[in-house]
Amino acid sequence: MTKFVFVTGGVVSSLGKGIAAASLAAILESRGLKVTLLKLDPYINVDPGTMSPFQHGEVFVTEDGAETDLDLGHYERFVSAKMRKSNNFTTGQIYDSVIRKERRGEYLGKTVQVIPHITNEIISFVERGAAASHEGHADVAICEIGGTVGDIESLPFLEAARQMNLRKPRGETAFIHLTLVPFIASAGELKTKPTQHSVQKLREIGIIPTALLCRADRPIPDEETAKISLFANVREEAVISVWDVDTIYKIPQMLHEQGLDDIICKELNIVAPPADLSVWSNLVERMENPLHQITIGMVGKYVDLTESYKSLIEALRHAGIHHQTQVDIRYIDSEVLEQEGLHQLQGLDAILVPGGFGKRGTEGKIKAIAYARQNKIPYLGICLGMQLAVIEFARNVAGLKDANSTEFDQQVKYPVVALITEWKNRDGSIEVRTDDSDLGGTMRLGSQRCPVKPHTMASEIYGLEVNERHRHRYEVNNDYVGQLEAAGMVISARTPTEDLPEMMELPQSMHPWFFGVQFHPEFTSTPREGHPLFNAFVGAALAHSGVALPVKESV
Repeated sequence: MTKFVFVTGGVVSSLGKGIAAASLAAILESRGLKVTLLKLDPYINVDPGTMSPFQHGEVFVTEDGAETDLDLGHYERFVSAKMRKSNNFTTGQIYDSVIRKERRGEYLGKTVQVIPHITNEIISFVERGAAASHEGHADVAICEIGGTVGDIESLPFLEAARQMNLRKPRGETAFIHLTLVPFIASAGELKTKPTQHSVQKLREIGIIPTALLCRADRPIPDEETAKISLFANVREEAVISVWDVDTIYKIPQMLHEQGLDDIICKELNIVAPPADLSVWSNLVERMENPLHQITIGMVGKYVDLTESYKSLIEALRHAGIHHQTQVDIRYIDSEVLEQEGLHQLQGLDAILVPGGFGKRGTEGKIKAIAYARQNKIPYLGICLGMQLAVIEFARNVAGLKDANSTEFDQQVKYPVVALITEWKNRDGSIEVRTDDSDLGGTMRLGSQRCPVKPHTMASEIYGLEVNERHRHRYEVNNDYVGQLEAAGMVISARTPTEDLPEMMELPQSMHPWFFGVQFHPEFTSTPREGHPLFNAFVGAALAHSGVALPVKESV
């Protein structure tokens, strides 16, 4: 039977429940247990797919095409289990499911209420999500409940967790509560009162925490730990200090050294071998002792909120670990490039343009791409970054001066990027797509396998097949691919059914390393292995900086 650990938060949001849950999962997995994780989000949106990055940060895409919370990215980076749509659900999904059942008459005329109908549905979603991993069986399912204790939105989720604890035999559930222990500079001391009140609120709901994770900007002294234990009614050894560190990959070791995994295993009656966290200590060792240093310019329009590019930033760090290189990221606002010129691009070892939506800032990105191409600086374009690279090449190399995407200009003369409905069987006029009533249902989402053209840079990186995750609506227009290829561009992968361009590159006779992909490779990068594309990109940046790298044979 799968056992459940519920992770809750208190005092304030953004304390790192996702990192804490993922780190505990990593420790348990290192002890030979099969672990999966679930994120229970209390907002009413069906999923974060249509939410602003400024509101929600990155949207993480699973293999089966679900648009989910960014914490699922942390989960996949810390454990071997792959997340699915069932690993993340929202209040919106719960209420939608209950209302559909009510309309079908499944409640036999009863009054539908939060208790028991909404809470029963939450329990059903939790159990179904836990069963969907590891071929129907995970030893432990760690369930992160979004929001903070006391929020009205998260109350049904907390109540469902309380009911699961009540219904299941003793030793089947455990609770971890993450709180803030702030340092008040004017008083010169850490304050435990917010944690005391947060645990008190949790106990009012009927949940007694097995362990407390106390976030602070410094290790919490024994005196404060004892005080928290006394007033929160939690054993002193179960009050875990979680202080600020320079990399999230130190957290598993931090929690293990304070015995969190032993506490949880004891609470759940699990007998498991000792933890082996050597992979994490080796990662940290390589990060803290780099042999090289490079600077990569990330040109986007959400650079003031780096949470929008969380997986991408981590993928670059993973590649840095692979090359034992410190990767410094210079965040460059594409709108500033449009207005103030390209001086911010000077001194870069590589340039990356990530995915995105909308017209704002696109001309600045195109200027950055032209700068990378003309100055032979390694370039990687992801999703929109590939589409803009195609537009830049069409304008400045292939002679299609007015090339653009119909996303930005419906009346464009040369729509080298467009919705597939706008260019398939095109008779010279642009067919404008009007059916956008469901913005979450008009995208190419999830993993897709594609053959790779031999004797290309893509084949050196991926071999002869690529399988990556997608999240986009617009495609490179096949009507213009012939002209682009005649000008030197190489389309190195196409989808097997629709024949859509998946990867583009420039031959080395034109540029040492210029590459674009329609998919999002950052979603499958892990710190343990890195990712072949980002490893190659950082390797190209190292070569550009003057570091000699070993030559690999082509596939």
